[in-house]
Amino acid sequence: MKSKKEPEHSLAERREQTLQNTGQTGLPPVLAERIERYPENKRRPVNKTVFKNEYFQLTFNTRNHSMAISSKGDLVYSAIPYDTARNYIQRAAIQYLLHPEEIRRYIQLHQTTVEKYLTLSIFQVTGNRVAESSFEVKQAYKAILQNPLLEIQVAGRLMQHDETGPLSANLAGKFLFSENVKTGISGYISEYLTFVVQVANSLPLMINGKEVQLLDTVEQDQLKIEQGLSIHSDIESGLSLLPQEVKQGVENALVSTEAVQLINTQPLLRSQYGEELSRTRENYVAHSVHPDEAEKYFKNVHSTENRNIINVISDIHAKEGKLPFINRNFNVLVGDVSDSHVEDSEIEGLYVIGGHELVDILPETTDRTDEEWDKWRPFFNYEWFKELVADPDEAWYLLPTGEHEFYEVVKSEIAKRFPKMQLLNNASVIHNGVRYIGLTIPVALVRRKEALQRFILASLEKILDKDVKVPTVIVSHVPLFNELSLLPETSDAYNKDYVCEEPKIEELFKKYNIIGAIHGHHHIPASSRRFKNVDFAGKRLFVVCSIYSKVNTGFELMSLLQDIKKE
Repeated sequence: MKSKKEPEHSLAERREQTLQNTGQTGLPPVLAERIERYPENKRRPVNKTVFKNEYFQLTFNTRNHSMAISSKGDLVYSAIPYDTARNYIQRAAIQYLLHPEEIRRYIQLHQTTVEKYLTLSIFQVTGNRVAESSFEVKQAYKAILQNPLLEIQVAGRLMQHDETGPLSANLAGKFLFSENVKTGISGYISEYLTFVVQVANSLPLMINGKEVQLLDTVEQDQLKIEQGLSIHSDIESGLSLLPQEVKQGVENALVSTEAVQLINTQPLLRSQYGEELSRTRENYVAHSVHPDEAEKYFKNVHSTENRNIINVISDIHAKEGKLPFINRNFNVLVGDVSDSHVEDSEIEGLYVIGGHELVDILPETTDRTDEEWDKWRPFFNYEWFKELVADPDEAWYLLPTGEHEFYEVVKSEIAKRFPKMQLLNNASVIHNGVRYIGLTIPVALVRRKEALQRFILASLEKILDKDVKVPTVIVSHVPLFNELSLLPETSDAYNKDYVCEEPKIEELFKKYNIIGAIHGHHHIPASSRRFKNVDFAGKRLFVVCSIYSKVNTGFELMSLLQDIKKE
């Protein structure tokens, strides 16, 4: 029996049906059209291909509506085992296209640092120790500035150095031209630049080396904070400095609107070198030094003072008995500030308790009969306190929730060291018309999530009271829950169960003028992101996480508050 002929549908109707079948309704048309081009998207419920070539692809995540660029299976980023600088190098590559003179100045600012790395690199290769002022080092430094693809890599390595601490493993492959050419990274950069330029020329996107965002969803202030590549970018100055084959490939990509493969420099492919790369990794002997140990050999070339009006910073972990930055305005310290009994009689603002404070405020003497231990005696019989003193890493999951009297003693001790700071242990303070609520959540109690959320609810109900109109920001060391966290789902630290399951908390967010949340704890590099806007409880909120590094002494919260006032 013949079936009745199906009525003809318009292209728009067919597209809508396709999107319904693949769960893509509600997408911006420019993405929906691209997703429909790739047949494989019908089989992919989450990560949809938007744009691709032989070596890279741009995908859209239907769960969190994020986009990401990733290399495809055959392309090798680096032959160096466990090379963690990919995002930094990609960021440097884009910044080189946009502002090559700034990349050069950044390297020149770090010249003494680069020369130290070069002396170590030369030693790793030759076994000879040379001075930082030697001819060999000067020649190696000159080679970096004469080779744009190596210059991009070194700038990326220095970004990593500034954010996570000194590097130590496989330095020769990272800094010496003669060794770097064997790593395949230059070929990777060449292919990456070709791809991102073509994507930015074909779609209204902003690409900064790690994140990809639609231009019509990026607020103007964020564009200023995170400069990236887009169709509006002027890349002529950076392009003119690249090797001819790379320049030609990028220029060809600008002409084409379809994703085609343009080989610029020879990339490193698993299909050709897979076995050799596997052997290298298998035989690799770790010889890296912890950044904390190497830190003393390097000079901080960045300013330690910032002038943010409301300066948000967390996880400083100060190890030299003093804060490593200066801000004379209002500071929001979001826990894990000190690992060396820091005192500061000048800094002003507010301070919430993190996990490391619980250990840092304990007496230095191990003599429990000493009177310094008197204030802690009421807690001696608690198992969590015994572990906290003996081995803090074993104590975190045992700690009581934030209403425990122990935290009030911690607060009092911190207050002695920071007399001008307002210690918020489940309390609030109003500054310039904004109420800041500081909740004590020093560690992530995922296994006791229900108890934690009962504590959050009870604390907020008590502190919020009857004032429903005052703009309110909630500050805690650990995020309240995933919905108000900057931690990406791809992180090893991410736990999908750490979500808000207490409906009364959402009701509070709806009822009161809560405008944002600030957290620390997760050491998310500042270069990745320091804030985002999220939808929770039927409203738009900001989330800030500003982890300390040499290049991030604080996030300016005032810019976000001003944007909210304009709305």
